[in-house]
Amino acid sequence: MTTMSNTFDPNKAENLPEIEKQIAVHCVEQAQTYWNLLEKVKASKLRITKYAVIMADFEAMLPEVYNDDNKVRLIDENAMKSPEGKKVWREFITKYEKRIADYNFGTLIRTDASGEYTQTNTIFLTRFQFYVYEILRNHRGMNDWVWEQEKKKKEQAQAA
Repeated sequence: MTTMSNTFDPNKAENLPEIEKQIAVHCVEQAQTYWNLLEKVKASKLRITKYAVIMADFEAMLPEVYNDDNKVRLIDENAMKSPEGKKVWREFITKYEKRIADYNFGTLIRTDASGEYTQTNTIFLTRFQFYVYEILRNHRGMNDWVWEQEKKKKEQAQAA
């Protein structure tokens, strides 16, 4: 019988296919749940988290992204996951580790807010990064099209 050491090194951790599959399934379920929510509630009226201070912190930490609708709509995965980008995000995220549950769990986000979740329009990032981008997208009306599209479908179905 082996015991677990108090010093866990994630860089030496083994990737277990069963766990990776469970994580993938969970991420897809979260994405589907969020999409269903966007279809039912106009996103600009949606409140994802009670921490409005996140946006002020995000503007201070990454003003070049916060102040550019194109950079909010279209996520630059390479910039986010570059060594410099990782450092900035790590500093930002750790400020919320005690306040936001599962802040560093992985989840999926659409790289382009004007499209649906697809294989080519989806990346993996932390739940906190998801909150930051989706709060801004919702606040700026970038996700309202999902609700409007669903509303039209329902109206057409009722008219038929």
